[in-house]
Parts: sequence; C-alpha cells; structure tokens
Amino acid sequence: MINFVGKRKWFYGIAAAGMIIIFLTAILLGVPMDIQFKGGSMITYSYTGDLSTASVASVAQEIVGNVNVQESQDVSSGIHSVVITVAGTNNLTTETHEQLTQALKEQFPDNQLEIEETDNVDPTMGKEFFTKCLVAVAFASLLMVVYIAFRFRKIGGWSAGAMCVVALVHDMIWVFATFLFLQIPLNDNFIAAALTILGYSINNTIVIYDRVRENKRLMGGTTPLDELVNTSINQTLKRSVMTTITTMIALLTVCVVAVVYQLDSIISFAFPMIVGMIAGLFSSICLAPELWVSWKGRTQQPKTKKA
Repeated sequence: MINFVGKRKWFYGIAAAGMIIIFLTAILLGVPMDIQFKGGSMITYSYTGDLSTASVASVAQEIVGNVNVQESQDVSSGIHSVVITVAGTNNLTTETHEQLTQALKEQFPDNQLEIEETDNVDPTMGKEFFTKCLVAVAFASLLMVVYIAFRFRKIGGWSAGAMCVVALVHDMIWVFATFLFLQIPLNDNFIAAALTILGYSINNTIVIYDRVRENKRLMGGTTPLDELVNTSINQTLKRSVMTTITTMIALLTVCVVAVVYQLDSIISFAFPMIVGMIAGLFSSICLAPELWVSWKGRTQQPKTKKA
C-alpha cells in the first residue's frame, strides 16, 4: 500500500513549484487574450483553391501586427473562408482594412479573396464577458463546497469541501498554463475547459471521500484520519487512474483528428483538457485528501493539548 498521506509534503512542494513557475511565466511572457476578452476586430475572407494560413498570417502581421488566422468552411455552400482576428483595445480603421485586403489580393492573386464579413468587438464588452465567466467558475466552486459539506457532513464536510476547492484551483491553473505555455490566446474554450475540469476532477475526489465515510463505519470511529484517508486512496486508486486514462484516450483521438484537419479551435479545447485531467488526477489523489488531513490535524491539535 502506497503511503500517500505520509508523502504529502512532497506533493505540496511539487504543486507549489508548479504554481511558481506558471505565475513567473505569466509575468515574463504576459497573458495572451483572444478577441472575446480583449476586444478587437475579426475579418472574414472567402477564397478559392488552396491557401496557407501561415502565409496569410505573415502578410497580415506586416500591416496590423499580431494576428490569429483560422480556416473555416460553410457546410451548406462549401465556400472556404479564412478568419483573421486582431485582438486589441482599438478597432481597425477603414483604411487599414483596405490596406490589408489589397496586400492579400496582391500576395494571393489566384485565390480570389473577397471580404465576407467584418466584426468589431468593443473592449468593454470583452472585459464584461470575461468577468461573467470568472463569476460562473466561482459560483460553480461555491456550489461544490455546499454539496460536499452536506453530503459528507458526518466526517467534517465543510473542511473537506474547502480543500476540494483548493485542489480545483490548482487544476484550473494548469489549464491556464497550457494556454500560457503554448501562447494560445485565452478564449471561451478556456472557460469551457476549466468548467469541465471542475466537474471531472471533483468526481474523483468525491469517490475518495465516499470511501473514507464507508471505511470510518467499517474500521471504527477511533481509527486515525490519516489511516482512513490513506486506505481509501489506495482502494480507489485503480478506478481513478483507469477512468482518467480512458477519457484521455478519447481526447487524444480528438486532438489527432483536429491536427490532421487543422481544426485549431478543437485543439485549443481538447489539449488543455488533457493537461487539466492529469492535474486533476494528481490533485484528487495527492492534494485534496492530504490537505484535508493536514487541516483536520491543525484544528484538532489545540484540543489535544488542553486535554
């Protein structure tokens, strides 16, 4: 049997080191944000033939600076389009639009590029949307604390729920780190992946807490909490690992298909999900239960001294 609780200081150190590296990287490189959160302009061009998004990005960067270029296709009409996204606080002017269009037509004369649509996103609206997304994540976390507190009230539900949220924050930070390290602009995929990881990661932790509750009944109320938790983690370890691996296989398949067909929007959701699931497995097994044991030990220590 693996002594997870006994090695908790090592797990705390690994998690803390990861958080420090992520935050230092964010400070040094900055946090890239997509048009949904930062505001900016989105220009859609239809085209014929074959067109390299990398070549389009190279031309666009000379005129408007940092851009994100994606391909799309209208299923009904079969028309291929290229979408150029320029994130920033200022919308592109009409002159810049014309200059960009002219440069693209000169560079790709055989592709018959034509403007299909131009959208401007106000920075204020982007910030409001980002704030609402963060509120949604916070509200979901609060509901989880209340649920765990009620369901496991006989074994100290509130503290167990609070430690779950700490572990969930760890998982969401690793989802954020994936966007950060790969320099993928934060977009609605980030919020979707974070919320999905919230639900998935806490499921593994709840299974462990449920086994702790059962073991407390079977092993007796005098059994130390660290022994109860360690036994419960080992009993559910195979289930947690296999569930995560099978889900990751499905996500890896999605990533491979997305890479083959150059579906960037799918990759920016599926790959952060994989990283988040690995972080969620680690936090469910090595952080949340151990943090709970440490917290309960600190709160019970003064009572032992008085006795």
